[in-house]
Amino acid sequence: MSGKRHFTILAGLVSLALVAALVAGCGRTPAAGTGKVLKVGIIDAYSGPASSYAKDALDGFKLGVNEVAANGGPKIDFVTRDDQFNAAKDLSWAKELVMQEHVDVVAGLMNSAGALAVASYADQQKVPFITWESMSAQITGSHGGKYVFAMPPNTTMIGNADAKEMAGLPYTRYWLAGDDYDYGHSVVNSFWAALQKDKPGVQKLGTSWWPVGETNYTPYLNVIRAAKPDVLFAGTGGADMVSFLKAVQASGLNKQMAVLDHTATDPSTLKALGADAPVGVYGTSDYLSYYPATNANKDFVAAFKKAYGHGPGFPALYGYLTARFLGAAVQKAGGVNKTKLAEALSGMTIDSPVGPVTIRAGDHQLETPMFFGRTAVQAGRTTLVMKNPVEIPAAQIMPSLASVLASRKK
Repeated sequence: MSGKRHFTILAGLVSLALVAALVAGCGRTPAAGTGKVLKVGIIDAYSGPASSYAKDALDGFKLGVNEVAANGGPKIDFVTRDDQFNAAKDLSWAKELVMQEHVDVVAGLMNSAGALAVASYADQQKVPFITWESMSAQITGSHGGKYVFAMPPNTTMIGNADAKEMAGLPYTRYWLAGDDYDYGHSVVNSFWAALQKDKPGVQKLGTSWWPVGETNYTPYLNVIRAAKPDVLFAGTGGADMVSFLKAVQASGLNKQMAVLDHTATDPSTLKALGADAPVGVYGTSDYLSYYPATNANKDFVAAFKKAYGHGPGFPALYGYLTARFLGAAVQKAGGVNKTKLAEALSGMTIDSPVGPVTIRAGDHQLETPMFFGRTAVQAGRTTLVMKNPVEIPAAQIMPSLASVLASRKK
């Protein structure tokens, strides 16, 4: 079957950054203290324009798996499936992984529509599912359950973070735009609802929605430019983030109005953009390799660079944390029983490159900070960076547990 890749991680005690070896049809190695190995099935966009994000997450996961094993934790095997950022493939891959590969955990997923379908299926099958890239609030909301977990900040958290910071700036006239699918609408709607609460009196001049995979943004940007808003808030995801920001740079729109787009300031996005990255664009990032300048973050970056030759982006952090959480869960559960794993993960706290992070027990959303700032040139760097990043604690942007659980009853 095309799109399949099989891996086994064999971690040595000397290095925490060994690269996984590709092994076809490998057997399972007993996990430390459990008598079994954990098998993870990963679905992500390993080909196509969004592949850099998927590969970054997988590299982070492999680094975490190696670290877990090197510290005496359980062995973790994994297999990957390439959905090519096509949500129509995700549920089929999930069923194949669960019924034929007999995985203990399903992970990955960048495409929000696909993640929602897999979340519902995994919960029904009582197989833990951890998304490490998809940011739809519905994953832990309306599609949430005992076996569903989310690593990255969701669209409600993103909207709250962006609104909190933009409310303190002298902008009142907004144009809202984005990808015409779940993520785009969700992040735009969350931002606007939060901004209206944080700054009453703001105006919405209009909205624009383009299809996923759009390559010609000129007609949309012309309409936005003519309306002369103070700010364009864009909800783009995956590969569209890169193509949209290239269009912003080429059109000079960032010199005519403020532009705000989540992950526009993320190192993965800026690396993909290279010389096409627009200066002065606002953005929120889940993770920065250069901030905070703590020993934990420096150690993570150093290990990642040693293994792969470049720094980590936000997907790498969540792949890494997924492995760390799973390793701790296997030890806490005393094995790879799926129900016990889900129960072990719920409410678990571990140390991370951004400080202690917790999987909230009530909805299984990771409580993690975010960072806000603008893209800028920095001497000695070949890509733009986030200038003067502001850390926003998780407590200030998490949706109330009551509102999340209420969404599951609708």
